[in-house]
Amino acid sequence: MTKIFYGVQGTGNGHITRARVMAKALYAAGFEVTFQFTGRPADKYFDMDIFGDYQVKAGLTFNTNKGQVSYLKTALEAQPISFMRDIKALDLSGYDLVISDFEPVTAWAARRQKKQVIGIGHQYAFRHNIPREGSDPIANQVMNYFAPADIGVGLHWHHFGQPILPPIIETHPVPESVQADKIVVYLPFEDSHEVIQHLAPFENFEFHVYSPHVVPSKYPHIICKPLSRDGFQNDVYDCGGIISNAGFELASESLQLGKKILAKPLHAQMEQISNAAALKQLGYGHTMFDIDAAVIEDWLHNPHAVRITYPNVAEILVQWLKDGMPEINAEFAERVWEGVDVLAVNAA
Repeated sequence: MTKIFYGVQGTGNGHITRARVMAKALYAAGFEVTFQFTGRPADKYFDMDIFGDYQVKAGLTFNTNKGQVSYLKTALEAQPISFMRDIKALDLSGYDLVISDFEPVTAWAARRQKKQVIGIGHQYAFRHNIPREGSDPIANQVMNYFAPADIGVGLHWHHFGQPILPPIIETHPVPESVQADKIVVYLPFEDSHEVIQHLAPFENFEFHVYSPHVVPSKYPHIICKPLSRDGFQNDVYDCGGIISNAGFELASESLQLGKKILAKPLHAQMEQISNAAALKQLGYGHTMFDIDAAVIEDWLHNPHAVRITYPNVAEILVQWLKDGMPEINAEFAERVWEGVDVLAVNAA
């Protein structure tokens, strides 16, 4: 039985969501997988049963405050001695394959032990010529060296003429009906009080606000909820639209379900700024760079949305692993993208 060590960046929930889909496909194909998560305290993970006896290390994470990444605070709060200790302590000798979803301890431990690392995730798409905004020398260094991989399997909503693949997401059936006035809000890096105040005027809509730290809402049309995978997915399934930061995985699931999207990227975070640019360029969503009531109002009354049917990329990648990992070139990617269908829909 092939043994895989799979490292997952746990700072946000998108990497974990993708890993859940990969875990199902890998188990179904008979692989034995050990998962490691880094980027948040062990007690902050939830709904992790599928990963079995997983490991947790501190790793590295980014300091965010009121919707902006602080590289200075990130550097000051980093624990390099602990990070290096975790890298040296991770023994990968008993594993046949090492995979990193932008998880640095696994990636650097494998490099130290001269084992090949397969990087699977959205960040590896930035090795190619795709929409890129908000770039600066620090952001470029982070993207290149945070979790380096020998083979990078990049994922994105569109191929942009590059050998990258569609998102890895759960393929849910299209909802038979939606509540057009029901809006799911997930802005975990923003000030929740500020978010609520900007939503308060829109009493004809019902906002379901998910956040790591729930604050009370005095408005009956604004319902604040703790993070919950099942609760969140149930609300997303029948809502009319999503207001979120510009992370990759939630937007991918929203596109697959045909939800309209309003994305607010983190300031000074090149990946999210680039994601927002891609959503706008492709016509897949709307963006705002600060929480802006006027932009929210325009978006709430705009019914345009896009539904994208993506193939089961997790199963495709598992078969790719079984086939010995042939080069993911333009021909390989083109075959995968043939299974993608884009349809404009009315979210109202």
